[in-house]
Amino acid sequence: VPKGKLNYIMGNPPFVGARLMKNPQKEDLAEVFLGHKKAGNLDYVAGWYIKASILMQNSQIHAALVSTNSITQGEQVPILWKDLFDKGIHIDFAHRTFQWDSEAKIKAHVHCVIIGFSTCSNSKRKFIFSSDRPQIAKNINPYLIDGPNVLIDSRNRPIYNVPAVVFGNMPNDGGYLCDYSTEQKNAIINTYPDAADMFKLFLGASEFLHNKERWCLWLKGISPVMLKKVPPVLDAVRAVQQMREDSKRQATKKLAQTPTLFGEIRQPDTQYIIIPRHSSQNRRYIPIGFVSPEIICGDANLLMSHATLFHFGILMSNVHNAWIRIVCGRIKSDYRYSVNIVYNNFPWPNPTEQQKAKIEQTAQAILDARALYPDCSLADLYDEVAMPPELRKAHQQNDRAVMQAYGFDIKTTTETSCVAELMRMYQKLVEGERSKKI
Repeated sequence: VPKGKLNYIMGNPPFVGARLMKNPQKEDLAEVFLGHKKAGNLDYVAGWYIKASILMQNSQIHAALVSTNSITQGEQVPILWKDLFDKGIHIDFAHRTFQWDSEAKIKAHVHCVIIGFSTCSNSKRKFIFSSDRPQIAKNINPYLIDGPNVLIDSRNRPIYNVPAVVFGNMPNDGGYLCDYSTEQKNAIINTYPDAADMFKLFLGASEFLHNKERWCLWLKGISPVMLKKVPPVLDAVRAVQQMREDSKRQATKKLAQTPTLFGEIRQPDTQYIIIPRHSSQNRRYIPIGFVSPEIICGDANLLMSHATLFHFGILMSNVHNAWIRIVCGRIKSDYRYSVNIVYNNFPWPNPTEQQKAKIEQTAQAILDARALYPDCSLADLYDEVAMPPELRKAHQQNDRAVMQAYGFDIKTTTETSCVAELMRMYQKLVEGERSKKI
């Protein structure tokens, strides 16, 4: 159809994830994005947005595409939408994430969004659709909320003066150092008592959330003489060395020189906060907690050392969790918490001393409420159906204390309006950084 006679572009481009594309598809995107170095992180559907936006220039054409929801989440947003904004694109209407059950014989449960967009002026009301009633919006941003057109880009350091969050310890061990059950650990210690100091509890995300016991060999500071007294441990170290030597990655090959140690070590020597990198979408609050330095944090988690009750209270609040739900990447629809996108860009409040003390109080109340149920895992406690009333009440009080620290009206602030305000705060912070550089 000639551009001058075209009114609408609509369809559902192929749902192929960034990590699932074949070489010809990767080449397609590279060509459409003119070799943009980060285009390889985009889903295949992104190419249709660019092609449509090019065709729509200086026209009255409107487009609407059914798309994988990941183009409105995490790292893909700034890569795709900066290019679209530069081409004058604005969103006219949107449908937030929904699960589309294919009618094909082989069922594919795809998590989709629908985005209507154009380059021409549009005086019609903008609508955001979701599972409940449509919402009228002043502006629909790339995260599909009524808020400013901000792009939350990757950042190496926190935008506020708060403790850094880093990955947990990465074993890179082929499972020879960090995959021992309690029975396996006890069997070795019963035969070789000297091995008692070589084992420590190890927390992956699953172990942390579900109270599972898993042990690792933590051989930092263990002398060669002691190591040789425990043949099963020495055999495990030899296996790690061989696995690393056989690797095709030069960085892993280099680690073969230190086979007694994890590949990357970031274990704090004081109490720390642990954050699981992946968590169920069915939880209102992503469970985090304080952990002893004697317990080893695996890289399925993130950790914050030098953390206080104040930090815990903010991170456990619905304000922070609302930010996560909008900004984070996803696995299907479950949360993927990232340091560079979610945490480092999060705008913290500037509380008074009284407000800070209140948050510390409500944060401790959350921990106290958890302690009332020692037989329950965090997964049990944060099940939305089964959550104990004491814990829910503690969270509600913490939510109120944190909202007051931000100056949010408790009665009128919705989750989306909360995130919209956080994005405005983020925008001011970024603009302040730019002006300082100038």
